[in-house]
Amino acid sequence: MPSPPPLILASTSPYRRLLLERLGLGFTVEAPGVEESRAAHEAPAARASRLAAAKAQAVAARHPGAVVIASDQVAAAGNTILDKPGHAAAARQQLGRLSGASAHFHTACTVLHVESAFSASHLDSTCVAFRTLEPAEIERYVLRERPLDCAGSFKAEGLGISLLERIESDDPTGLIGLPLIWLAATLRSLGYLVP
Repeated sequence: MPSPPPLILASTSPYRRLLLERLGLGFTVEAPGVEESRAAHEAPAARASRLAAAKAQAVAARHPGAVVIASDQVAAAGNTILDKPGHAAAARQQLGRLSGASAHFHTACTVLHVESAFSASHLDSTCVAFRTLEPAEIERYVLRERPLDCAGSFKAEGLGISLLERIESDDPTGLIGLPLIWLAATLRSLGYLVP
């Protein structure tokens, strides 16, 4: 049986790299170089799907013999997009807004192999309900975990889980940034041994 093609993760996210490592497959990482601007009146789920596909296409164009995995996540609370805060004040403000509220995390994943004309896409949606947070709790959390590169200003895989009442999800890894249940099945269909 021939070996499956090389795998490339089209991402600069350390979280996605760590998630893909869980599957025990060799892969390389390449920055897709895709502008992540918003399209006018684009729904969060549609934006995530569009950007995941664009990232996969950008890297697959440079490596047509590889299987390329790309993902994008867009979080929203109501009509407000929850971007990565970038600094502590923005993280505190975002968590204050989320106190006692819910947010939806839309994580899209695209897998492309140009040589075989294979293309598959998936959208995972996770609802996160935050408990009512006191300002001092928000301050302690932001100081301890520094979630400045995370949409929603928390890390469910870390101390951020203590901020929540519940998570409604079909795949908990989707919330972190790469839906591994779907991805593992897709890679198995391409001949990768997972596990």
